[in-house]
Amino acid sequence: MKELLQIFLTFFKIGAFTFGGGYAMIPLIQREAVEKHHWVTDTDILDIVAIAESTPGPIAINAATFVGYQCRGFVGALAATLGVVLPSFVIILAISGILRQFQDAQIVQYAFRGIRVAVLVLMLKAMLKMMKANPKGTVAYFLMGLSFLLTALCKVNTFLVIGICAAVGFVSSLLAERRMGK
Repeated sequence: MKELLQIFLTFFKIGAFTFGGGYAMIPLIQREAVEKHHWVTDTDILDIVAIAESTPGPIAINAATFVGYQCRGFVGALAATLGVVLPSFVIILAISGILRQFQDAQIVQYAFRGIRVAVLVLMLKAMLKMMKANPKGTVAYFLMGLSFLLTALCKVNTFLVIGICAAVGFVSSLLAERRMGK
């Protein structure tokens, strides 16, 4: 029971103090789940991000659910999911009416611009950390470049890019195993 409360409170804190959505939460989830509590490993975080991006729903909720499930099964997943969702729900409910009245105020616009910059920095930090932990090789660099080109420049659907990368990674792994004689 104590660990369930700790899972809930950890993800409640992440949900309450992170601006910018799921990608901004990834470095906080990594710090809390890997470095502080040792619930999962850095490799697990890479897998969690890949799975969370590939499944329907917000990435932070999917990642929290996965970490919770790794720790305590279904009840851990429920505790983590409620923890990460509850702060946003309460905050949005509380300020939605107030924000509508002040959304055009210049000071509010400046504040949101500053928050966007901070979120971008957090996302870049998470990306660099994942790049360092990811296996390197010609295929990985090729897929990274191809993914960027297809999504950012050619506006190809993200799901199609994920599918292509999964297929290329699968075939590449099979060929590597065959070369090694396995």
